[in-house]
Parts: sequence; C-alpha cells; structure tokens
Amino acid sequence: MDYFSISGGDPLRGSVRVRGAKNAVLPILAAGLLSEETLRIPNAPKLSDVKTMLTLLEAMGCRVQRDDDGAVEVEAKGDIIWEATWDHVRQMRASICVLGPLVGRFGRAKVSLPGGCVFGVRPIDMHIKGLAALGAKITLEEGFIEAVVPGHESGARLPGGEVFLGTPAGPTVTGTMNVLMAATLAEGRSVIHGAACEPEVGDLIKCLNSMGARISGEGSPTLIIEGVERLGGATHAVIPDRIEAGTYLMAGAITGGRVRVEGCVPGHLSAPIDAMESAGYVFEMGEDWIEIAPRRERPRPVDVTTQPYPGFPTDLQAQMMALMALADGTSVITDRIYPDRYMHLAELLRLGAHIRRQGSSAIIEGIPSLSGAPVTASDLRASAALVMAGLVAKGTTTVHRVYHIDRGYQRIDERIGELGGRISRLSE
Repeated sequence: MDYFSISGGDPLRGSVRVRGAKNAVLPILAAGLLSEETLRIPNAPKLSDVKTMLTLLEAMGCRVQRDDDGAVEVEAKGDIIWEATWDHVRQMRASICVLGPLVGRFGRAKVSLPGGCVFGVRPIDMHIKGLAALGAKITLEEGFIEAVVPGHESGARLPGGEVFLGTPAGPTVTGTMNVLMAATLAEGRSVIHGAACEPEVGDLIKCLNSMGARISGEGSPTLIIEGVERLGGATHAVIPDRIEAGTYLMAGAITGGRVRVEGCVPGHLSAPIDAMESAGYVFEMGEDWIEIAPRRERPRPVDVTTQPYPGFPTDLQAQMMALMALADGTSVITDRIYPDRYMHLAELLRLGAHIRRQGSSAIIEGIPSLSGAPVTASDLRASAALVMAGLVAKGTTTVHRVYHIDRGYQRIDERIGELGGRISRLSE
C-alpha cells in the first residue's frame, strides 16, 4: 500500500494546470448509458474513481475505451445489464449516478446502495423521491434500490413529472443529476424545483443537450426538461476541477509560496478566494488562471461556513482547516452540508494543531508551526489537507492510505514535486 513521505518547510513555486473535474466527469460517464451512440470525453482526468466508473460500465455491458492521452469513450450498445452490483458500487458513491440513466432508457434499474468516503450519513432519499415523481415504482430490499417503470416490458417510458429536491442542507447535487438524466427520455415534460446550481450540474446539462436532450434553466434552481425519444452521441470536454484548483492555491498559501493555477475558471472559486483574501492573501487573475502571492505573515483568522454553490464548498473545508491551523488567532469552520465531515481533525491534532469540535463546527486556535508525524487519511479531501499540513510541518510527515487522494487528484505527489515540494510516494 502506498504512502507519502513529506519533508516540510519549502515554499511551493511555479505553475500547475488543472485537470478535468472529477465531480463532472463521473455523472457524464454514467450519461453514456442514455444512448447507443458513442460519448467521448477528451479531457477525462486519470483518477482511480474514473477507472472505477469505467469498470462498472464495462461490467454492465458497455464498450469503454481509455486512450493514453486521457480521452475516454463509452458506448452503451447491445445487451446492457440494468443491475449495478455491490462489488462495483461499494467502491465509489458516484456509482449511484447510473440509476437515473438506466430507469430513463431501459425502464428498470437495480443498483446497490453506494459506498465512497466515510464521513457521516449521506442519504439518497431525494434520488428516490425524484424518480418516483417521474413515474418510477421504487423498492429498497437487501441493500439494493430497484426502480421500475410500469409497462416497461411493452416499451413504456417514464411519464415525467414535477418535483422539489431541496433539503435542509441545500439542494442535492447527485440527486439533481440522477433525476435530470432520467427525465431526458421521459414521455412528457418534467420540472425540477430546488435543483442544485453547481457548475458540475451545468456541465452535465451541456453534455446532455449536445446529445439531443432538451433542458433549459441551466444555472438556476428550476430545470425544465422536455423528454425526447432518444439521445445520440457527443464529444464533450468537462469543466476544470474547481476543487483541485482551490487545493493547489491553498497549498501555495500554507507554504508561503507563489503558485499559479492554470486552466481553471476563476468565477467557480469566488467564495474560497474571498475567504482567503479575508485571511490576508493576495491574488492575481486572468481569464483562465489564478496566482497567489507569497505572504510572510501568518494568515488572519477567518470564520467559514460551507454552503451550496456559489457558497464555500464542503470539498475545500478540510484544506481550509489546515490553513487556519496556522492563523494568528481563532477561526471557526462550520460544515452545514456534511456536519460530520471532520475525520481529518484528529490527524491534524497529531501534527500539533489546536482544534476542537463543537457540534457541526470546528474551533481552530492557530499556532505558529506544525510538526511532522505519521497520519492516516480517512477520505479524499482529508488526504489533501494532510498533504498540505505536511508541506509546512517541521520534520517529516508520512501520510498513509493515499489511495483516497488518488480518487480525486491525478498524481498529486508528482505535481507538488514539480512545484518544489519534497514529497515521495513509497510502498509499505
């Protein structure tokens, strides 16, 4: 099993180019099930989660192809199996995204309840509510969700419908995507109220429309879908990964370096940049790049609350906590999206951070420096926070279970090394 050995103390300097967004490419790969024709993604990131999704689709009968340059093709032609088993789905929560396309195109789906990162309960009740509103009959039995369109044996399709997908924590992103994909092939008109407005949802809409879907309302909480009889193929380049971009900017910040993140969309990072500017960091920006300037002083403390887009993303909460661990004062980070997403807190304590949890908040008393120690990654974004902390900690930090970070960052060790960080991937 691989682990990282990190020697801290060197500022990161240089440029890094963002890859295609993990949270966009996975549902778009699942959307390949909606058509017999080829869906091509020329800029899919080389991540273990992408490999997992391709393995799942191949097991379901799809033709999949991955080129050396990263381009991916999916073709769901011929005998497609409408079941996604536990062996495949348990590895990644985004596997649930095959549910909507299967119901929409084949009128039937049997999908195991999903796995993925473990940081509290993440229910799928909105997925079920949405598909039921479109006309599917849903049952949960023996760890599977089964959705059936009455009369599908005779070619009946979902009739379509109207549903509200809002929750106390905000709109459901994957729930919006699943219902949206199912509705594209419904017989009638569907309306999603309380839809998620994340850029990844908008990217999925662009891809589906390029395949022949009729969806309007992109970027708003109300999506209108006019069902069509069939979808075709398409070539669609996914948006840049805003979480990867934010992580590298924060890595530059925590080390006091100058890092330019290229190939990104600065507008997708408005909330994180605002929080970091409040902490005293200075940025320069262009149309598709952001550069953070070095800061000699410790950051000012900042209070942050995660919110649905365009608010501060929960996927940057752990990284912001690592940064605020060195602030000159006390910060409060509250996660309203996933209130139990604090598995990284105990590992940051091992590096000397002063953090305590209070309900859905973490109280961070900033200290001048961290010290290296062995730590264990618990999930994808926690891994990134521990790597960031290791880059600035005195001595050596070893980060174990880095298979988590490989799910969402393409060879982060090599890319940080190119920026001047002393990080090595070793095997134990």
